[in-house]
Amino acid sequence: MANLNTEVKNNNTYDAIVIGSGMSGGWAAKELCEKGLKTLVLERGREVKHGDYPTAMTDPWDHELRGSMSPDEQPLYEKQRRSGFVGDLNKHHYVNDQDHPYHEEKRFDWIRGYQTGGRSLLWGRHCYRWSDLDFEANAKEGVGVDWPVRYKEIASWYSYVEKYVGIAGEKMGLSHLPDGEYLKPFELNCLETHTREVLKTKFNRHLTIGRVAHLTEPINGRGQCQNRDRCDRGCPFGAYFSSNAVTLPAAAQTGNLTLRPHSIVSEIMYDADKKKATGVRIIDANTNKVVEYYAKIIFCNASTMGTAHILLNSKSDRFPNGLGNDSGEVGHNIMDHHYFAGAYGTYDGMEDKFYHLRRPTGFYIPKFRNIDEASHTPEIVRGFGYQGGAYRTGWDRGTVSGDFGGSFKDNMTKPGPWEMMMNGFGEILPDHNNHVKLHPTLKDKWGLPQLSFHTEFTAKDLKTREYMQSDAAEMLEAAGLKNIKTFDSIGGMGKGVHEMGTARMGNDPKTSVLNKWNQMHNVNNLFITDGAFMASAACVNPSITYMAFTARAVDYAVNELNKQNL
Repeated sequence: MANLNTEVKNNNTYDAIVIGSGMSGGWAAKELCEKGLKTLVLERGREVKHGDYPTAMTDPWDHELRGSMSPDEQPLYEKQRRSGFVGDLNKHHYVNDQDHPYHEEKRFDWIRGYQTGGRSLLWGRHCYRWSDLDFEANAKEGVGVDWPVRYKEIASWYSYVEKYVGIAGEKMGLSHLPDGEYLKPFELNCLETHTREVLKTKFNRHLTIGRVAHLTEPINGRGQCQNRDRCDRGCPFGAYFSSNAVTLPAAAQTGNLTLRPHSIVSEIMYDADKKKATGVRIIDANTNKVVEYYAKIIFCNASTMGTAHILLNSKSDRFPNGLGNDSGEVGHNIMDHHYFAGAYGTYDGMEDKFYHLRRPTGFYIPKFRNIDEASHTPEIVRGFGYQGGAYRTGWDRGTVSGDFGGSFKDNMTKPGPWEMMMNGFGEILPDHNNHVKLHPTLKDKWGLPQLSFHTEFTAKDLKTREYMQSDAAEMLEAAGLKNIKTFDSIGGMGKGVHEMGTARMGNDPKTSVLNKWNQMHNVNNLFITDGAFMASAACVNPSITYMAFTARAVDYAVNELNKQNL
């Protein structure tokens, strides 16, 4: 029996283990494999290979309910549907809430995708660099903990990942939104160009086309964007960045990758004598069989909440409150972005103008409050930007019309009036009170404790959302739009699908979980590079930052491993 156990351990031992195959996990796998490490990637969901996107080429009329989810299925996605993103055409990329439940002391909209590639098949693809305005904010304001890095340490890593990902965008020369490595940008339409000029002249604010991970020209064997705007179904052309299309194939090409789907990580194993993580214990989602895998280094990229769950459930005599949780900060300081707050309106004119194809992005307005002394706005939390677009309404405007008859039908064959929408993305500060923990009694069907959330917005958060609405309305009015209406569909934290902060990095092990290299303070062969490591949120989409920090952390980890420091 002892010899059998030894054989099993030998067969299940790798140089590195990566938990999760999504945005950051895919990058960890690519970098580790390309540096020569035999790497096991554990994915808790099903295997999805690039191109395995069943609705990518279908049209609404190919589906019984034209893309709407049936009443029988809606309860299965009760919490996923809170985001407004889930329908019949993409439901296979989101989890079934009944199979994957969680508990809410206070509401949290936990949007998840359990499959190879995770939410890299679902993300909005906007890519904006942080600046020192973001990295220095905590220290200057005495909020949370100071970031242990500054922009100059990350800039080259941003460039490294941007060149590989392929980002379409326009350089603007703004210190608070640094320029990156860009392919040619998508084009603004006529009303957006008009609005850009008005905002610059009247407010000295900037409007640019969104900086997005879409190829506007082929690179690395990937096809360019076809302007179909069906991205949430999966892109068979590989035109937008996903783990499935880009990083996992690169890892596999090395011959060093092993990908195991249906692998639910229950805990990271720890050896108190060696003061190291020795491996990972999983539950096979199909058979319920428990299997152990071993490695010299481990990258935990299970997503912000998934990582918190694994750490909290990895208890030992040395870490009775969860692996690496000496600070008591694991699971705390949950952040997201304010979302679904802004304004929209209609525009009279430009009826002789239209646009070509279905561009997969809109415009972006960088933050303009609290960027300097002149823009100081103490009533709100730091700042916010806007994503939005101008468009002409189509035939579906007739669904809310009371008209009928031949003239009505003829009118529906023509483009409707111009409309424009500005949707804000605002910063939420880290707060120890916003946390997730293991529920003491509720379990999932694999016997693991459910996560229990306690998150809520502050009065200052609500004030920020008020500004997000009023500023949008003011800018739309200045651009000549009419019938302007503000909106605020606040939901719960998590609705922005940018959850962060449950294992933050910092200089002091007493107040943080990770050091500046994304390395756990007290377990030096464990690295975390998903959203859990974030010490603040800024107000821009975070994924390109996860990628940059992941590539940087792998470079550091492998160098340390080669020096026999791990």
